[in-house]
Amino acid sequence: MSKVKDRLITIKFNADRGASMQWKFRPQQTEVKVAPGETALAFYTAENPTDNPVTGISTYNVIPFEAGQYFNKIQCFCFEEQLLNPHEQVDMPVFFYIDPEFAEDPKMELVNSIVLSYTFFEAREGLKLPVPSFVRK
Repeated sequence: MSKVKDRLITIKFNADRGASMQWKFRPQQTEVKVAPGETALAFYTAENPTDNPVTGISTYNVIPFEAGQYFNKIQCFCFEEQLLNPHEQVDMPVFFYIDPEFAEDPKMELVNSIVLSYTFFEAREGLKLPVPSFVRK
């Protein structure tokens, strides 16, 4: 994979929680700049401020939606249950890259920033999260 040196994209990070989720959840950085084909590492922090263990599960989305097909996560905490004990805090990495083909797509010509947004939900028996349509299975 070759890096597209003459094109920088700003990746902005967002964190949300489902209505019943009591965790504190935030990105550790507001943004990073990456070139297509270059890997990047970002971190989110989750904390369980309650006196009980809480299991959470996250989903994500990429905005603009059309850029999602080029956003590739190598390592991610999404779609996996995370158990946090009372008052436990963890740092969760997201290792990713933008596919170099992003720079060749005419629809992406004016896209200079992408938002990666995670939402954590409290995991419950039978809970099924929607998988974004651009996720490669």
